[in-house]
Amino acid sequence: MTREQRLVLTIAVLGSFVSFLDGTLATVALPAIKAELGGGLSAQQWIVDAYLITLGALMLLAGSLSDLYGRLRVLTVGLIGFGAASAAIAAASSTEMIIAFRAVQGVGGALLVPSSLALIMSNFSGPAQARAIGSWTGWTSVASLAGPVIGGGFIDLVSWRVAFLVNVLPIAVSLVLLSRLQQRDVRRDGASIDYPGAVLAVVGLGGTVFALIEQGNLGWSHPLIWAPFAGGILALAGFLRRQQTAREPIMPLSLFRIGNFAWGNLATTFIYAALSLSGFVVVVYLQQGAGFGATQAGLALIPATVAMILLSPVAGRLAGRYGPRPFMTAGPLLAGTGFLLMLRVRDPIDYWTQMFPGAVVFGLGLTLTVAPLTSAVLGAVDPSRSGIASAVNNAVSRVAGLVAVALVGLVVQEQLDLAGFHRGLVATAVLMLIGAIVSWLGIRTSRPEQSTEQPAGGVR
Repeated sequence: MTREQRLVLTIAVLGSFVSFLDGTLATVALPAIKAELGGGLSAQQWIVDAYLITLGALMLLAGSLSDLYGRLRVLTVGLIGFGAASAAIAAASSTEMIIAFRAVQGVGGALLVPSSLALIMSNFSGPAQARAIGSWTGWTSVASLAGPVIGGGFIDLVSWRVAFLVNVLPIAVSLVLLSRLQQRDVRRDGASIDYPGAVLAVVGLGGTVFALIEQGNLGWSHPLIWAPFAGGILALAGFLRRQQTAREPIMPLSLFRIGNFAWGNLATTFIYAALSLSGFVVVVYLQQGAGFGATQAGLALIPATVAMILLSPVAGRLAGRYGPRPFMTAGPLLAGTGFLLMLRVRDPIDYWTQMFPGAVVFGLGLTLTVAPLTSAVLGAVDPSRSGIASAVNNAVSRVAGLVAVALVGLVVQEQLDLAGFHRGLVATAVLMLIGAIVSWLGIRTSRPEQSTEQPAGGVR
């Protein structure tokens, strides 16, 4: 790699790292937040999902913002906004304040991921691009898996409040490196923003998720449940209709006519729903049900983190050589098997015999899955559309996680005890299996579709 490419890859990894890190760090902080500020299962779900609602809905808008204002500028704004929201969470005096600032944090996170991936796609090509994507997916996946470990350490040794400030250093480093890039920022001439589409997406996701989380408390017959749910469904239908008619849609439905893009996003839905569900269930149960400390709970899936660090670039390179299909099929099957192995957990828990083997198998499966999945989706479209393609794929993964966490109450039946933990593991394995089947049926080795659009202009 050239000096500029090394800088680009480092910025892309660090910029996305903080978003993925806080996405899972909050989960391990939930018991500590509950102990200090109160709140039940629904409050814990909202602390996770408030972030995912704005992250998933506005990530689509962020792809258009990158086209209009330039990916470097959007990345800079996202980093500053994310850091400010993190500081506000650390100073919050109630769960309601945490939920509100988590939503703001999601806005900042939404600006980071699409811009980071688009930066990679525009600076790398061919096998080098596959390796760069492999490194990006490896390190961002490590961030998701390391969030509970890093957060748990700060929670046990200092405070959950300090845990939300761990991203200050990577944000500062990213801003410094951005100032050293020599390339001009790029924006697309004639780009515009579909604000009505963004509003419909936020209202649609917010209404449906509110109903899914709170139905356990109020019941489906309550007006505060069925009314937001119905309104959310109508808003989502309006969003899809809007994307058919908007001049510059934030989620171009034409992309879904591309085979690997459509099937890859469908696989993403099930695989990332499984990851979010398992992350919530495992980390919260180990603390509230099995009596683990925050650090111990965070370390429970550390074998997966090690596997991602060591093997993700290799998986990306092999997927570039042999195609993503075999990896996207075998990987989820292996990961699902890992969760089924964790069904051996009993009370009292013996981590090394009951959880560790499953964590190792899960880590190997996840490593085989993530980089090939990203390559399959982004490699299916023309590089000039990589920004919006990455935004759509990452939004799909976040929305899938959002819905999965919202449905935790239905899966575990309102109580995350040992039986509920086992139900969560089985549901996770089933989602992984469906992801593997979708990948086998739909993913093919193919060349990117050719865009009919004009190349993006190089305006600063």
